[in-house]
Parts: sequence; C-alpha cells; structure tokens
Amino acid sequence: MTESREKFATQVAPSILAEVRQLASQEGRQLQALVQEALVDLIEKRKNTRPRAAVIVAYQGSHDKFAALYKQLAK
Repeated sequence: MTESREKFATQVAPSILAEVRQLASQEGRQLQALVQEALVDLIEKRKNTRPRAAVIVAYQGSHDKFAALYKQLAK
C-alpha cells in the first residue's frame, strides 16, 4: 500500500536543484523520489546515534582484512 503524500514548498540553491534534477534524469526517477530518499536518510542519520548497518558491515570487513596493518599503525 502506498502512503499518501503531502505537497510542500521550499527553496534551495539553483546549483543543488540542477544537480538533483540531473541525478533524477540519469536514474530515470522522479525528482520527488530523490527528495523523499534524501529526507528519509537525513531523519535516519539524526535519529540514530549508532552507525548504520551498512557502515558496520563495511567496518567489520575492513577490520577483518587489515587487522594486522591497523595494529602496526597503532604502535
């Protein structure tokens, strides 16, 4: 089921809007989809003081691969 949407107006720098429009065009998506994605990401970042799951997975992979190097650098 699709959540209903509410219109709102705001202002952004023309250069930012142009880049977002270009991204939407390149990805074949609507501008509103990118704006919603950005807002959801912002909310997630501000709500959670813990790193996102993808960040933890990347960290663990890096740590597993480079543990010996990290120990040497810590000396």
